[in-house]
Amino acid sequence: MKVTVARSAGFCFGVRRAVEQVYHQLEEGEKPVYTYGPIIHNDQVVRELEARGVTVIRSEDELESLTHGTVIIRSHGVSRRTQEKMEAAGLSVVDATCPFVKKIHRIVEQAGKEGQFVIIAGDRNHPEVQGICGWASGDAAVVEDAEDLGKLELPEEREICFVAQTTFNYNKFEELVEILSKKRYDIHVINTVCNATEERQSEAAQIASQVDVMLVIGGRHSSNTQKLFEICRNRCKNTYFVETLDDLDIKPFQSFRHVGITAGASTPKKIIEEVQKHVGIKF
Repeated sequence: MKVTVARSAGFCFGVRRAVEQVYHQLEEGEKPVYTYGPIIHNDQVVRELEARGVTVIRSEDELESLTHGTVIIRSHGVSRRTQEKMEAAGLSVVDATCPFVKKIHRIVEQAGKEGQFVIIAGDRNHPEVQGICGWASGDAAVVEDAEDLGKLELPEEREICFVAQTTFNYNKFEELVEILSKKRYDIHVINTVCNATEERQSEAAQIASQVDVMLVIGGRHSSNTQKLFEICRNRCKNTYFVETLDDLDIKPFQSFRHVGITAGASTPKKIIEEVQKHVGIKF
């Protein structure tokens, strides 16, 4: 039995940086330590941090009840309003927003100041996209697919700024750019899909097209892992979503000869290694 593990599987730069910042603040920061939202979309990591004293704040109402301590902004980022509320509360604010997400904040803020209409390709319910919208200094719209874009009424006399959620499917972004380009000539397209995301998606697609079964490891609420699953399933019908080793039922895989493994950006190396080891032993 052959097992191929994607080299790009696991923590990306932004996630690793955010998680390391939480551990650093637990050691040296002002207590208590909070994160605004789960630091990453991985329940195992979040539970481990909670056991060490980290409290997850899930709304601005909860935030306003705090009087002291350290609050860490996760890699997804937050809106300008939320960040200002953190600072106004007198909390020690540690900004662990991914630099690539911060770049989008600056882009949409400047575009709004210049009078451009901002379009964001992404999941409107995802915290990263909500945070990006919160930095737009003018009008902004979110589109998830071609249907959304087709329904969008574009202002006639304003230039268009088109960006994407960092974990958006790169091929879908290119498709939307093509559609938009046929409608308007005055668009400023800025590819803000993270390079690590492009690499991860491309490698996952390549492996999935060569194996008998594909395992995609990650949190159920992880947007980038869900996209990996969709990409792999389009190329390998025997694709399975695995959150932990407990989800891996080995029985359906007995007849396969080649297994591929990839993982989302919020998946710890430990979980990837556990699944790889288990598959290697059982197959």
